[in-house]
Amino acid sequence: MGTLREVEASFVVPGPAGVAVRDRLRVSDADAAILTEVGVYLGSLAAGDLAERSRQGLAHDAASWAVRKRELTGRSSARWAGSITKATHDQWALARRGQAAHMAWLRRQIASIGARLARPLGAKADKRAGLVRGYASRGEWHTKSRRLQTLKDRLAVVEADRAAGRVRVVRGGKRLAHSRHHLAAAGLDEQAWREHWQAERMFLAADGESGKRFGTETIRVSDTGQLSLKLPAPLAHLANAPHGRYVLDAPVAFRHRGQEWLDRITVNRAVAYRIHHDAARGRWYITASWQRAVAPALPLQAALARGVVGVDMNDDHLAAWQLDVHGNPVGEPQRFFYDLTGSTQHRDAQIRHALSRLLHHTRRCGAAAIAIEDLDFSDGTSREKHGHNKRFRRLISRFPTAKLRARLVSMAAEQDIAVVAVDPAYTSRWGAQHWQQPLTATTSKISRHDAASIAVGRRALGHPIRRRTTPPPSHQSDGAGHRTVQARPEIRRREETRPRIPGPRTRSVSPDTARKRATRTSNTVRDVRSDQIWVQDPLLLTD
Repeated sequence: MGTLREVEASFVVPGPAGVAVRDRLRVSDADAAILTEVGVYLGSLAAGDLAERSRQGLAHDAASWAVRKRELTGRSSARWAGSITKATHDQWALARRGQAAHMAWLRRQIASIGARLARPLGAKADKRAGLVRGYASRGEWHTKSRRLQTLKDRLAVVEADRAAGRVRVVRGGKRLAHSRHHLAAAGLDEQAWREHWQAERMFLAADGESGKRFGTETIRVSDTGQLSLKLPAPLAHLANAPHGRYVLDAPVAFRHRGQEWLDRITVNRAVAYRIHHDAARGRWYITASWQRAVAPALPLQAALARGVVGVDMNDDHLAAWQLDVHGNPVGEPQRFFYDLTGSTQHRDAQIRHALSRLLHHTRRCGAAAIAIEDLDFSDGTSREKHGHNKRFRRLISRFPTAKLRARLVSMAAEQDIAVVAVDPAYTSRWGAQHWQQPLTATTSKISRHDAASIAVGRRALGHPIRRRTTPPPSHQSDGAGHRTVQARPEIRRREETRPRIPGPRTRSVSPDTARKRATRTSNTVRDVRSDQIWVQDPLLLTD
């Protein structure tokens, strides 16, 4: 037990603090040309502002922010300038967080490789002593020593950038920029790549403003679905409506959460909009987003008052099993499959479909909570951790743990279902050890993942994963009290002797037989009791 790490306490995941809905814009060619011209122009302003913010580094303050916004106001408008500078600030902050995460990853890799290089060749790992295994051959040791120096050089560059406040951001995405030199591998020609690059670098986003008509002035969607936007000052000649506005012919209708969106804009509450062009499909989309008050998270005991559905996440399916409040599995195990191959849109749709079926199953079971593992595969793709198992490293790297958790929390909040996160330590191992074999029958086979879902649910409920503790060694019958951990620690009389149930001890004996045994007369002298009185049955009188 000394080698096992401490298991963290379970907790209820707080609900989402924001909402985002999207609708397709079926714009005409004229509207598409206007949107492209405005987006490209504002995108150039956003690129210049990001470059200026990056040059300022750590010397940035509120005064320099005001100067940047004042310069952009003359070239666009006050509201467009506010949206651009805020987006720049968020992008710079995101780059800084990514820089810190990359620096921490480099340090972990350097420490891991250094520890293995210090061990003799072929040395085995010793978990009790905290020693890692050594490299298998001299060639591998030499290759890893060269990689160690490369990682140290990369770490020095990242640390210098962070100390100076420099960030490295590619507007449009580093992957798309890299594919310019590998068009054949990306399946694009030069013209198609430029269309994608232009679409990703466009800027058509506006922040919400409470108190303004329909929640914003820059990009406005009325209660009738009419979309209009405020044109920048150099493009005011393109306006087809008063006050320098351009009204599009494409109506907007948010079908998902449409009533919530309508309730907000009717009372002029803030709603932010973003218009995006999908160059691969040739489609335009508009996304509306707003913040809402976060509902206080339910106490853990209240969320688990009606049991829980334990879920074990895998690379191709979700294994789920309903558990009652005592930690007993109820019904049959459920599996919700999905396919993580293909494009990002395909994987996202597969995950949404699997989560929808999981939530429907939870509602049918009557449970009000779903227990999932609080997984984090940030260090799971390391070659030092999994060696040459490239297939397993690819499986972990493509597994969308963060997206799956975020989508589950968002979708469960709409169904009034709580999500309980538990420590994933030893759930698969202990679940298979204590639950897989007892639940397996000739007609039903229980997989290791099904047993892990029981372990996850029991940990959320506060029960040990082990089914029952061992009876007292001195007397393994009810005479000494069959101790069990199936009840909670606060339940009274949980450690007492099981109460005596009247009647026969064997289920094979019927009540009629037991009654006859209790009233029958012994045929031997040894069995005759001194206080027993023999009474003859009355004679049966018949004609």
